[in-house]
Amino acid sequence: MQKFLIFFIVLFLSQKLFAQDTLPKLSVSNISNHILVSWTNPFVTLTTINIQRSFDSTKNFSTIGSVLDVTNKRNGFIDAKPLSFNMYYRIFLSFEGGTYLFTKSSRPVKDTTRVLPDIKEFQQSTVNTWFVPSKLVYTGRDNNVIIALPDAPKKKYTIKFFEENGAFIFELNKISEPYLTLEKVNFLHAGIFDFEVYENGVLIEKYKVYVPKDGKPVPNVNELGKNPFK
Repeated sequence: MQKFLIFFIVLFLSQKLFAQDTLPKLSVSNISNHILVSWTNPFVTLTTINIQRSFDSTKNFSTIGSVLDVTNKRNGFIDAKPLSFNMYYRIFLSFEGGTYLFTKSSRPVKDTTRVLPDIKEFQQSTVNTWFVPSKLVYTGRDNNVIIALPDAPKKKYTIKFFEENGAFIFELNKISEPYLTLEKVNFLHAGIFDFEVYENGVLIEKYKVYVPKDGKPVPNVNELGKNPFK
């Protein structure tokens, strides 16, 4: 009986360790003063998963991590240096076609029954970053550039692309489609490019987009859009 009791206790703890909510739900736990954000991914058209935190439950969120391989079914992110143990965490999800959503924000729940997973396990698929991709112009799963303008048929949009040194590359005028895919060959080379989005002649967004080399994921970049490992 004692052996069976030990077996069921170990089984119970194992289930607690790997228990994860299915997106758009997520689990946020305080384990040994490290915050573990974990989830199960049921989606097949995801292009971006960003982990965010804030002192407020509805605003002022900053991105603290991005998932490199969004196809993983079970994943997580460890905030090893939280600014507070009462911060709110949420996940930003974007999909093929330009749609996106935010999960409900959650505070960590103190959990003394679990053991913190190996941080290296999560570092293989998540990176620390303060760069948040644009919701209008971003890199898709196939490394082509996606332009998502849901109300394009009703408004006059123009998008201009530039090299990092400011050299003009090309522009798109009178965009009437709500969703466009720009083949990466239009940019002639891989790298970070600046872009400007105009609505009826008024600048509404000026930002950056990264076009990776074939077979390469989008690298970790900082808030200036620069790859710190160059």
